[in-house]
Amino acid sequence: MRRMNARWPRWAWVLAVVSLASALIVGVPAIRVPILRTAGWALVVNESVEPADIVVVAVNADGAGALEAADLVHMGIAPRAAVFADPPDSVDQEFIRRGIPYENSAARTTRQLESLGVKAIEQIPRTFSGTEAEGEVLPDWCHQRQFRAVVVVSTPDHSRRLYRVLHRAMKGHQTKVIVRVTRHSAFDPDRWWETRGGTRTAIIEFQKLLLDVLLHPIS
Repeated sequence: MRRMNARWPRWAWVLAVVSLASALIVGVPAIRVPILRTAGWALVVNESVEPADIVVVAVNADGAGALEAADLVHMGIAPRAAVFADPPDSVDQEFIRRGIPYENSAARTTRQLESLGVKAIEQIPRTFSGTEAEGEVLPDWCHQRQFRAVVVVSTPDHSRRLYRVLHRAMKGHQTKVIVRVTRHSAFDPDRWWETRGGTRTAIIEFQKLLLDVLLHPIS
């Protein structure tokens, strides 16, 4: 008989670890909550804020991000805010083609910031969607404006992955990027498994974060 290869592929190790962890969580109720809570906080990066040139609302931070950004501006952390442009998808284009007013995510966040009393708002252009797009456009945008520091507001569940993407992208640039978690998000790292929405959000972000770690192990 042929000997089985003793070296497992990386995905096999990941599957084995996840399976073992799942068995422990189900089989030992006493350690279930601490493990789940630790897993929830593994998704979170929340850096201390300091004076910055601008507060940027991350893509998909939506109203929770607008609330936090407005609070930071009113606290004097930065004099202005920025949102990422929202490239129109096929549905948006159909609304436009039919002559129907359509408010995309960037326009909605801008309106929310204005309603919250933020007077200076900029838009960061981008031509495609996704977290990687934020990392691709932010360095040059900051460099053109000679910003020394920017605060990027994220939801808790998305903050770890966003932190990794932005800090990879900003290597070699002088602008300091601070990732700040909004306090108004529905995702609670201490209790995410208690709701269907929290569980779904956590599972999706765990998958995306794992993929990012596999693709960029040193980040």
